[in-house]
Amino acid sequence: MPIAFTLSHDLSSQTERLRISEIFHSLQGETSRIGLPTVFVRLTGCPLRCGYCDSAYAFHGGRMMSLDAIIEQVQSFGAPYVCVTGGEPLAQRGVLALLTRLCDLGLSVSLETSGALPIGEVDPRVSRIVDIKTPGSGEVERNLWENLPLLTPHDELKFVLVHRSDYEWARDLLREYPLEALCPVVFSPVWESCRPAELAQWVLEDRLPVRVQVQLHKILWGDRPGV
Repeated sequence: MPIAFTLSHDLSSQTERLRISEIFHSLQGETSRIGLPTVFVRLTGCPLRCGYCDSAYAFHGGRMMSLDAIIEQVQSFGAPYVCVTGGEPLAQRGVLALLTRLCDLGLSVSLETSGALPIGEVDPRVSRIVDIKTPGSGEVERNLWENLPLLTPHDELKFVLVHRSDYEWARDLLREYPLEALCPVVFSPVWESCRPAELAQWVLEDRLPVRVQVQLHKILWGDRPGV
C-alpha cells in the first residue's frame, strides 16, 4: 500500500506541474485576436522541428511551475485574454488542466498548437489555433488530419507559408476541402522568406476565403523573445 500511494502521488504531481519557458504580457500578434493585450504562457518542449520556427529557444530549459503559480502570475497582469503556446503545449499532459482552470476564471483562452497532436480533450471553451504544416515547414507528414472534424467556428486554422509553392499547396487543399466551412482560415507569411504584399496579391487573384495576417509583434518589436 505505501508503494502504491507513492506512485499515485508522483503521477498526480506530474499533471499539476508544467515546464514553462516564459510568461509575459504583450499584444497578440496573430489570429483573429491580433492587437489585443494578452498574457502569454509559453511551455517548454516540442516534438517538431519546423524550419521557420521562431521560438526554438523554448525547445529546452524553462522551469517547473505548479498550476497555482502559473495562474497567480497570469492574474497579476490583469488582462482578460490568455494565450497558451510553445513549443508545443499539448506535449505536456498537464496543460489540459491548466486550460480548464484558466477558463473557470472567466478568462478568454486560446491555445496555439502545431496540429500534430490530438486536440479532442481540450476544454471546449478554449479557442484552438491549429496549424496545418505545409511542405516548406519540413514537417508536413506530421499533420494529424483527424483533428479537422473536431474544429468549430470558435477555433482557427493557420497555414504558415514559406514560399509560393507552399501557397499553391495550401490553395489547392482549400479548393479540394472547404476548410473555411469548419472555422476561420489564416494565411501567415514566414517573416524572412515570403513577402506579405505578394501573398496578399495571390489571395486576391485566387479569391480565397482566408485572412492574410502578418505578425504584428515582429513589426512592433522585432524578432525577439518575450514580446
